[in-house]
Amino acid sequence: MLLRNIQNDDFLRVSTILNAWWGGRNMVDMLPRLFFNHFQETSFIVEDEGRTMGFLIGFVSPTRPEEAYIHFVGVNPSARQKNIGRDLYEHFFKVVRFKGCQEVSCVTSPINTTSIKFHQKLGFSMKTSDHIIDGLPIHLSYDGVGEDRVVFVRSLV
Repeated sequence: MLLRNIQNDDFLRVSTILNAWWGGRNMVDMLPRLFFNHFQETSFIVEDEGRTMGFLIGFVSPTRPEEAYIHFVGVNPSARQKNIGRDLYEHFFKVVRFKGCQEVSCVTSPINTTSIKFHQKLGFSMKTSDHIIDGLPIHLSYDGVGEDRVVFVRSLV
């Protein structure tokens, strides 16, 4: 398997598989071309014999350069449980640590229990919130009205 930086040409390949990887949920709108154009140094793709096996879109915060943010991660359903997600995260951590970042944050939907467990295994903590639902700190309308999120943070130091 080959892990490399995302390129402009990867946009159509990734956008055409995105919804299928999420079981038909409409996810394409969350990953516009701008991420492939502007965050190539901190975004990565894993390929195996020309097939996309996973990707991570992340960046260093322009507002807080000591923080990095992981915007979107996907792993081919046929390749899950093969540490592709972990490898992408670990590579991202190494790259942004070199750029001076001291922590990484990301969010997920409260219904995505697989993602929540994955982030906890990688050492992420859930940021506290005034709203606790089913034992999870929920940030209400974090990504827009009705778009609640669990917010994660992980130290790199």
